[in-house]
Amino acid sequence: MSASSVLHGFDNRARLDSFASELHALRDRVRAEMGAEDVTRLKRLHLFSHTMEVTGRVLIHVSIEPVTWSVGVLSLWIHKQLQATEIGHPVLHGCYDKLEGAEAFRSATFKWDIPIDEEAWRNGHNLRHHPYTNVTGRDPDIHFGPVRLNDNVPHRWFHYVQLPYTVFMLWPAFTMGMNSHFSGLLDVFRKEEDRDFVKERSWRSFRQAFHVAFRKYVPYYAKNYVLFPLLAGPLWWKVLLGNHVAEVMRDVYSALSIFCGHVGDDIVDYPPGTRADCRGRWYEMQCASTQNFQVGYVLSVLCGGLDYQIEHHLFPQLPPERLRQIAPEVQAICEAHGVPYRTQPWPSVIRKALNRVARLSFPNPTVEVTA
Repeated sequence: MSASSVLHGFDNRARLDSFASELHALRDRVRAEMGAEDVTRLKRLHLFSHTMEVTGRVLIHVSIEPVTWSVGVLSLWIHKQLQATEIGHPVLHGCYDKLEGAEAFRSATFKWDIPIDEEAWRNGHNLRHHPYTNVTGRDPDIHFGPVRLNDNVPHRWFHYVQLPYTVFMLWPAFTMGMNSHFSGLLDVFRKEEDRDFVKERSWRSFRQAFHVAFRKYVPYYAKNYVLFPLLAGPLWWKVLLGNHVAEVMRDVYSALSIFCGHVGDDIVDYPPGTRADCRGRWYEMQCASTQNFQVGYVLSVLCGGLDYQIEHHLFPQLPPERLRQIAPEVQAICEAHGVPYRTQPWPSVIRKALNRVARLSFPNPTVEVTA
């Protein structure tokens, strides 16, 4: 979708200011309500997550038939999924930084149990993706390796196969790809010069990106693909397989959650240089470049609240449970001010995301294919 209808849709500054004012009041009220209840919920969820990890690893290790092994894989996946989404993602956003009793969940020191470097994530996700969502050249998430997600990104030959690449390669190894993405490994030697987040292309920058990526890769994959399989002796293969299946389940589920929040033909793309002229305009741009999807509560927790992507982008420092609570109020505020608020069942949004990836695998009618 073109950005022009959004950037010029609010000519009345008073309406923009009113929109921002109502959102600020909602945010401030929720922040004032946060406290011991939020910390207790987080700690219980963290304990449950690690209980699922222990359960899963034990069952995978001792299983002698497929049922016990499958229950172990499912348990281990739940742990990995919660660490990535409902726990790790909001913690690294700083959602609990100012809450008493949540010292173990400070964004600057927390270590999540997924193969993505925390510092690289905070820099690429919090400081670049969120402020510049879908702005070409500023948002690193629309320049995700060989996948083209924005009409303004030049088409290249490898984009013709991006749909099967996305489904069969990117999604099953999503966290590994995201670590390469945020550490800079995917971008350091690319030819495009229209990205302000790629500062230099040299062996020095490559070594730095390599160091950032592998300081997380090495211990994480050594634990999951070497240590635990070795502990199983001659049955190492079933532990290796179980760990890998749990990894793929987390990666595919997380990829679907994230793609469905930002990818679709009714999602707005912004051309290079786009800037909001006031806070209300920025809020409107966030709503126009995101969408929600509808799932049950358990699936929402496993999504980490990313089914409420609109609320997350308006208030990235509110934890997922608070986003679920305020979603009806956010929708009402958006509708009262004529701001887009899209939400559909998850299968419909998955189909829209796949259609978008498929369409962008071909060049725009008015844009030449680049070499």
